[in-house]
Amino acid sequence: MKKILIVDDEVNIGLLLSKFLTRNSFDVTSATSGNSAMEYLAKDSYDLVLCDYRLEDTDGKEMLIKIKESYPKTGVIIITGYSDIKLAVELIKLGAYDYITKPLYPDEILNTINKAIETQIALNASLPETESPQEQEKTKASKNTYILTDEFVIGQSGASKELMKQILLVAPTAYSVILMGDSGTGKESVAKAIHLNSPRKDKPFVAMDCGSLTKELAGSEFFGHEKGSFTGALYTKIGHFEMANGGTLFLDEVGNLSYDIQAALLRTVQERKIKRIGSTKEIDLDVRIIVATNENLQDAISKGKFREDLYHRFNEFSINLPPISQRGKDILAFAESFLLLANQELNKNIKGFSEEVIDCFLTYNWPGNVRELKNVVRRATLLTETDEIQLKALPLEISTYAKAPMLASHNGAENTERNKPRDLKNAALEAEYETILKVLREVNFNKTKAAKILNIDRKTLYNKMKAIDLDK
Repeated sequence: MKKILIVDDEVNIGLLLSKFLTRNSFDVTSATSGNSAMEYLAKDSYDLVLCDYRLEDTDGKEMLIKIKESYPKTGVIIITGYSDIKLAVELIKLGAYDYITKPLYPDEILNTINKAIETQIALNASLPETESPQEQEKTKASKNTYILTDEFVIGQSGASKELMKQILLVAPTAYSVILMGDSGTGKESVAKAIHLNSPRKDKPFVAMDCGSLTKELAGSEFFGHEKGSFTGALYTKIGHFEMANGGTLFLDEVGNLSYDIQAALLRTVQERKIKRIGSTKEIDLDVRIIVATNENLQDAISKGKFREDLYHRFNEFSINLPPISQRGKDILAFAESFLLLANQELNKNIKGFSEEVIDCFLTYNWPGNVRELKNVVRRATLLTETDEIQLKALPLEISTYAKAPMLASHNGAENTERNKPRDLKNAALEAEYETILKVLREVNFNKTKAAKILNIDRKTLYNKMKAIDLDK
């Protein structure tokens, strides 16, 4: 269970935060002054400090400096009742993970806390432990030390080893990188691994989902804006480029950006300067850019949807991420890693997976890749009451995948079972089995949609699934 220290002299706010975070499985301690907070830190270790900027005996900046000097392995988020852009940038440069203004929104604060703890864990791996001079020299001399997040799994398959080799090759450079791979292959995890093994590892890593950006919002999200610069600009906003200054900016699904925004991005990448919307002041940039895409950008260029000059600016180095189906038994390493994280999240102690589940994991084709596997393991962990995950805890489309007959292979071969003698009743049952399973898979096992397509009611579908052993 992760430990959080809240520092706020407004008792009611501290109490509300404490109750909310406790309900979300954090171990929470509250302090009402800077001095009492430092006393708590001296007695116990904490993963994260949430510190209000204005305190009676000090302020958030002084607290941040003290915490980072004395307890460098503790992350810090500063909370304040007003927005000051210069102060926010200064605090982040001093080591704060983030600067949040009140009022606090539950989803936002929880998401920020989880990301802050994950980032701090990764950074802690690079901090030296207490060692003898001989051990320190040995550590310094090691050429195989690197930093990874909890969710990054080093596999033993050829594809996984080649991926790790390329990450460690490009990480120390300043090259821009294009990450190519199917949805769910872990492109953001790879981007974080590149960042954490680079000289920029103690600077910000800022991720931006380009797929969710509208043309109207993109400029403000990338470059920021000044208060009053357009209708609805009620405050000054820092853009993602400025937030990532000195560190790494990760642009996910970059192929979805409009052509106009691509042109603005090209100017920024070439000139290494930005202007907030509504401002005449130029801000110098030192940002490494890593972009990700699940589409072929070369095809997008040929269709006039992506700028070729921008592509070449980004493509100083490229990495292809293999789908999980090409990583052999690494699937089990991923599953065990996700089980460990789920145990921590849910405060459980599940030891592993049954043989049936392992066989299922190795047989299933995982169209959603690593993301799908992670979600399956988290769900199964939540449902499991014993010390081993059983087949019944898996979604139906996965637990029944290995049982599915070969409906029609690409080479036209038929299932050998069809050549065996059988009576008409068995033939009818098998045809019904195949029809139901085919429809279920087409609708991703949504039983309401399947019943509608099959022109039967939901209860009849359940009964038929039970009769042909598809409900298990």
